[in-house]
Amino acid sequence: MGHSNDSQVRGPEITDFVHQRTLKSSISCTSVALHSGAQVKLTLHPADADDGIVFHRTDISDRDARIEALWSNVSDTQLCTAISNAEGVSVATIEHLMAALAGCGIDNAKIEIDGPEVPIMDGSSAPFVSLVEEAGVVELNAPRRIIRVLKPIEVNVGDSCAKLAPADYQELGFEIDFDSQVISSQTFSMGLVNGSFCKELARARTFGFLHEVEQMRAAGLAKGGSLDNAIVVSHDGVMNDGGLRFDDEFVRHKMLDAIGDLYLAGGPVVGRFEGVRSGHAVNNALLRALFADPDAWEYDVLCGDEAATAVDGGLHAEPAALEFA
Repeated sequence: MGHSNDSQVRGPEITDFVHQRTLKSSISCTSVALHSGAQVKLTLHPADADDGIVFHRTDISDRDARIEALWSNVSDTQLCTAISNAEGVSVATIEHLMAALAGCGIDNAKIEIDGPEVPIMDGSSAPFVSLVEEAGVVELNAPRRIIRVLKPIEVNVGDSCAKLAPADYQELGFEIDFDSQVISSQTFSMGLVNGSFCKELARARTFGFLHEVEQMRAAGLAKGGSLDNAIVVSHDGVMNDGGLRFDDEFVRHKMLDAIGDLYLAGGPVVGRFEGVRSGHAVNNALLRALFADPDAWEYDVLCGDEAATAVDGGLHAEPAALEFA
């Protein structure tokens, strides 16, 4: 049944698999970090097959500064997802970047960063998708490994719930319910196919309530937060000029977060994800529950005729998928 041994990976002949992908060239950006308010430089580099997604803190030289982007390295889920290595080196707010890499089908990348927090950009994944588009994508001569869900797994924490169940491709459903007339209850479902991440989710921004922002700033957090990189909700409505990018942008962003958190599985999770008021902590608990049960999952590879429905094509999709205007 389930296993974690690469030698047992089943799949098509070597000539018929879906290839792993990486960036064609390196590309950098500089932007403010949400909580510290510091300017942070981030550079995405190509990486070899089977390297996975690895962060490297360039501002640290006295110890190991590499951190693999894996569920087992998640060290904090309070206001974001943060990962750490055995030396205590960490990188926070990785979820929007991880979601972009998942949505674009990037399996391997080295990410250099000169601070402890990924820049917030505009609060969505769209700027990171644009970076990937500008850098270009190349296929590697190795099969793309997926994590196939074999049986239902469910995690409940308070009134939050997250589930995974077997499915033929990556499907997601999400439900939120806020005590706010501006947000209220929202639901959204979609499959990650044919570039749907880029078209339907990438532009959805992170959000917060005005009174929470004031509390965070009083606690020394959210120093880099502004109406340029987050939706701010007051009692009267959305404070941002131009309003929302989607009528249901709030639930779409929560789904975006979940995609980033689930990509810490080490590859695409092929199955049906359902989240009800789920956040970073519950998303990570779901992956821990999945991998704790060897009968609930297995590694697999995709053959060519599965590709269109099994994982989101990302940058294989039509060019319109990457237009963020």
